[in-house]
Amino acid sequence: MRTLKDVRAGETATVARLHGEGPVKRRIMDMGITRGVEISVRKVAPLGDPMELHVRGYELSVRKGDAEMIEVQ
Repeated sequence: MRTLKDVRAGETATVARLHGEGPVKRRIMDMGITRGVEISVRKVAPLGDPMELHVRGYELSVRKGDAEMIEVQ
């Protein structure tokens, strides 16, 4: 299983599945990260947290812990 955390800066991936439960999963979906969406990783902070993403035409920062819940292809 490859997660968003494993995607490097400059790469693009498609969301396959969201893991997690309740409010955490809902927050990720509210940010526009749903199944089938393409995500481009723009930058990763020096210590790996947070990641800057390009999703649905806007920029988004996601913590490493949240990125582990997003399975990608």
